[in-house]
Amino acid sequence: MILHIVRLLLASVFIFSGSVKAIDPLGTVYKIEDYLLAFDGFFVNLTFLAFPVALTLITIELLIGFCLFFQIRFKFFSWSVMAFMLIITPLTYYIAIKNPVTDCGCFGDAVTISNWATFYKNIVLSAFAVILIVFNKHFRQIFIPSIEWAMVIVFVFASAGFMVYSITHLPIIDFRPYKVGVNIPEAMTIPADAPSDQFKYNFIYEKDGKQQSFNINELPDSTWTFVSQETKLISEGYKPPIHDFAILTIDFEDVTDEVLSYPGKSVVIIMYDLNKTSIKGVEKVKQYIAKQKSSVKVYALTSSSSADIQEFKSEHKLQFPFYKADPITLKTIMRANPGVMILQNGTIKEKWNGARL
Repeated sequence: MILHIVRLLLASVFIFSGSVKAIDPLGTVYKIEDYLLAFDGFFVNLTFLAFPVALTLITIELLIGFCLFFQIRFKFFSWSVMAFMLIITPLTYYIAIKNPVTDCGCFGDAVTISNWATFYKNIVLSAFAVILIVFNKHFRQIFIPSIEWAMVIVFVFASAGFMVYSITHLPIIDFRPYKVGVNIPEAMTIPADAPSDQFKYNFIYEKDGKQQSFNINELPDSTWTFVSQETKLISEGYKPPIHDFAILTIDFEDVTDEVLSYPGKSVVIIMYDLNKTSIKGVEKVKQYIAKQKSSVKVYALTSSSSADIQEFKSEHKLQFPFYKADPITLKTIMRANPGVMILQNGTIKEKWNGARL
């Protein structure tokens, strides 16, 4: 019973981890890109691999979890788990020490845990993998080999098909703060009684060639010479679900309040990088905008340069105005390029992949 509990726990973690990534595969692509950019140097040139690596990683996680759950090719996939953990665990240890990104992304945007928590979690999973390998003979084969291979093939293709759907449409479950029904101004509000960041301050002073650290309540007399100040975050305060939403004109004038306070219908077209925007999607967006009433406000948001904006508007004969926003914010709002978001009085009413309009 204990061995089967270990097996099911390990399988469940892999299935959950792979599932939340499969729902939002582009989120995993962006996270891998963040890692590569954070590692800098040679790794920056490998960002083009983020997409195939993300899809491969998701498929492997789902396949391992599925096969452990149904005891398919159990010995092979027990060793596969061990090999997977031998790669991932040292990597997460390095990430916990260096902290290149604040969230490992191991459970997508569904569950956020710290880098150290991720490392400790992987230590436990590695121990579970060792148990499965050591006691492998206690697990009986349920299906004949031909059925096992058929199940593996079907599952791989089903996983790939689901990820393709998620990419070409939008995630069927939105784990991000910009989901349909959210009022953006409310999600940006900080309650009056919300806790704030807590810091510890140390002040370094020197006297007679000797340096000493003092806290803010025990500062030395004037015979000491100030050298430096150290600030350490003790605890993070309340952070609203949305804290980085801002819309700027080409001349960097903030029009966020104007967009969010409009009581009528607003169509927000999101194209985080015009050089990567789907041309098919742009044409469908143009057709959609042409059908809208004159009272509908239209905003195109991008992080591209002003020169790229002018060239893009001219090339595709676009009449609606363009505004600027942070690229990470835009990719968080919309897993499509272009994507369309409908706002009314600051509330998100609908979201679509522009290519599916």
